[in-house]
Amino acid sequence: MDNYNEKFALLSEMVSFSVVDGKLHEREYLFLSMIAEELQIPQTEFKALFHDEVYPIVIKSEFERIQQFYRLALLMHCDGVLHEREQIKINEIGINMGLNPHAIKRVLKAMAASPTKMVDPEFLIEVFQEQLN
Repeated sequence: MDNYNEKFALLSEMVSFSVVDGKLHEREYLFLSMIAEELQIPQTEFKALFHDEVYPIVIKSEFERIQQFYRLALLMHCDGVLHEREQIKINEIGINMGLNPHAIKRVLKAMAASPTKMVDPEFLIEVFQEQLN
């Protein structure tokens, strides 16, 4: 992902998702801050995302959609509390991204069962590619 606006929009979507349960946990904020740093988004612009509404852009690459879905899923598990609103929203976002609902469920189930709430990247790609065959 080369475009600054795309990076900014992805981070904006993550910020919006982080408060879907009505709270912003400190771990979620730290996770988002690390993502902002990785995407080279200045701190002033990152902090402004919590006050401004930015509409998500359509991610063209399937690989980038899967990556963004996984980032959101990690964010969902970040605070150690899985809210019903988060579960509903992550499914909605995944479907709106054009990802297969069965693959979404498999990935989320595997993450929930994992002690670290992470899954192997190969598993992640494999689950979504299985649905294409």
